[in-house]
Amino acid sequence: MKAIPLAFVAVMAIAGSVRSQVMDTAASKGSPLGPVASPATPRILGKLQDGTPPPPVPPKPTFIVPATDVLAVTTHRQGGRTITLQRIKPIALPPPPEPVPAPLARDEAAWQERVAELRANQPEWGILSFGATVYHSTGHPPRTLVRYWPSHNGEPVSFWSSADFGLLSGIPSFTDSDGRIHHLLMMWSAVNLDRMAAVSASHARAAKAPEIPEFSEGPATFILIGNPPADREILTPIQSLHDLYNNELPRLKTAYEGRERARLQREAELKANPPRPKDITVNYWRTEKPAQAKGGAK
Repeated sequence: MKAIPLAFVAVMAIAGSVRSQVMDTAASKGSPLGPVASPATPRILGKLQDGTPPPPVPPKPTFIVPATDVLAVTTHRQGGRTITLQRIKPIALPPPPEPVPAPLARDEAAWQERVAELRANQPEWGILSFGATVYHSTGHPPRTLVRYWPSHNGEPVSFWSSADFGLLSGIPSFTDSDGRIHHLLMMWSAVNLDRMAAVSASHARAAKAPEIPEFSEGPATFILIGNPPADREILTPIQSLHDLYNNELPRLKTAYEGRERARLQREAELKANPPRPKDITVNYWRTEKPAQAKGGAK
């Protein structure tokens, strides 16, 4: 379970306590926006992150300086490692590239036509920015407090969700019900309310738990905090994420469990084999300025 900065908990809890209007977008009938339509089925794009390590990085080529080319050596000890500075004979470098020719004047009308053609043939896409806090407690399903920043600089939207957004954090990209592509950028954390209450009690303080709304049984849905956004399309990716959650829950759980296993394994490996500072060798050489070439290097 991930830890959460106390300041972030406070901000998210305050947002939950000051909500002025609650609207269940999945079940609301009287909202001026109406229910969020789903003309297409949202889809996960790309590989769902499941803890599989990335392929190893190819080794860098080794730079070997012959001993005869080393002119001077200086060593320093810093942070438990040795830093070696070696002055070496100058190495011949390739000539600099030719300057890039100035761009030719373009036909603005033809350029605009080409741009319009590319836009027409490419699906619309954007980045979804979320901040999510998942609350856990014994005997209750997880509930998530979410802050969403629309990509087109609209007003941020806050909502409670009956979905565990920790499971959604492994989605790299997805298409929403309107066919738009979204790249998911989420900062999330988890809070155990039972543990928070125990810690508060041990310090003789009252636990400041957020006021979590009641959700009905059934598929995951969300409840907006405050007034609904004026632009109905802002809710489309939020509803699409919940559709993905309901349709892909077993797959999302399996991927999350894989990420957790990989995280615990990495922590165990770091504990058993803490990283040690490595020695560093820095090679350098001096060059002559054109005006000083006759007078020697400086």
